[in-house]
Amino acid sequence: MKKVLALVMVLAMVLSMASFAAAEEGNAPYSGDVKIWVAEATVEFTQKMVEEFKALYPEYAGANYIVQPVGEGDAANNVIVDVEGAADIFGFAQDQLARLVAADALMDVNPDLVEEVKAANDPGSVAAVTLGDTMYAYPMTSDNGYFLYYDKSVVSDPSTLEGILADCEKAGKNLYFEINSGWYQTAFFFGAGCTLTYDTDDAGNLVGINCDYASENGLKALKAMIETAKSPAFANGSSVSAATNIGAIVDGTWDASSAKEAFGDNYAATKLPTVAGFQLGGFGGFKMMGVKPQDDEAKMVLCDLLAYFLTSEEVQIARYDAVKWGPSNLNAQKDEAVQADEALSALASQLAFAVPQGQYPNEYWSLATGLGDDVLADKLDDADDATLMATLQTFQDTAASYVK
Repeated sequence: MKKVLALVMVLAMVLSMASFAAAEEGNAPYSGDVKIWVAEATVEFTQKMVEEFKALYPEYAGANYIVQPVGEGDAANNVIVDVEGAADIFGFAQDQLARLVAADALMDVNPDLVEEVKAANDPGSVAAVTLGDTMYAYPMTSDNGYFLYYDKSVVSDPSTLEGILADCEKAGKNLYFEINSGWYQTAFFFGAGCTLTYDTDDAGNLVGINCDYASENGLKALKAMIETAKSPAFANGSSVSAATNIGAIVDGTWDASSAKEAFGDNYAATKLPTVAGFQLGGFGGFKMMGVKPQDDEAKMVLCDLLAYFLTSEEVQIARYDAVKWGPSNLNAQKDEAVQADEALSALASQLAFAVPQGQYPNEYWSLATGLGDDVLADKLDDADDATLMATLQTFQDTAASYVK
């Protein structure tokens, strides 16, 4: 943990020098409760890291650290409902950032650390913790996104979707791709060069939309979806455990063990292929660690220091070793064990073509499902360009209507 010690010492110099000066004058560092919410799978690991933190910073060893199992999917909702009673430090997913900011549930990252955090972590994770011009949390992982798992004995060249489908057809196998999901569907549209994002103000409210699906690029994406779904090898889905006769699947790191079991010695993973001449893109997802606003300045310094520590390079590597969460830290991504992880390596390659998932209204997901369902039902198979463009215009106008 020598690198962690160095990082913590650097942080000590920039974090609230007034508080440290006050401590030296006789005011003891904070020694009350510090509540931390993390995913259940990382509770034991986090407890161990807290002990490392206490050893590195003995002046904070007197605080009472309470680590509780509240996952990233639930933390934001729980914090927003009761900010005062919520954890002081908590992990959450990037699509919850705007809601937390709107609820005044996040403290800004120390301005003196912003450039350091930007330089240390990959650009996607940095964008995911930033709203407007303000950084509100510390990047923790870059491991939520999708890529291609495939059977090497079936797929001879995974570089094009057309080639993968041809190989699967020849072998009597299926390629799974969940095109009626608003998450996976963006692989086609974003890859073709389209945009669909919502603007938020500093309070986290939706104030605008950037969408150009009704365009030549959108037409290219929709046509590629339609042609993909026409293949007899195509199957709509994204779960290895629910797949049958599988030759390839667009899925995520959470299904790595299932994919290895399904493909055995022929297991392989790589970035998404091209289709119709363009690289498939899509959403990228990230986990981060935030600190809620603190009235007690000494506690604020401690919480910020601990959140920084728990997302540092060495702790990210240790977290990967413990629970296989993929690091956002650029140096941690170069770790030998991380590099040897086929699924994470494939995701890292794909994230270069991905857009961090921001805040989307609930209605968007239903809208995207409807478009995908029409493709799956062959409703657009014989449509001319004018009809397809009208379909995309309706989609775009409807998506825009969600901004009040």
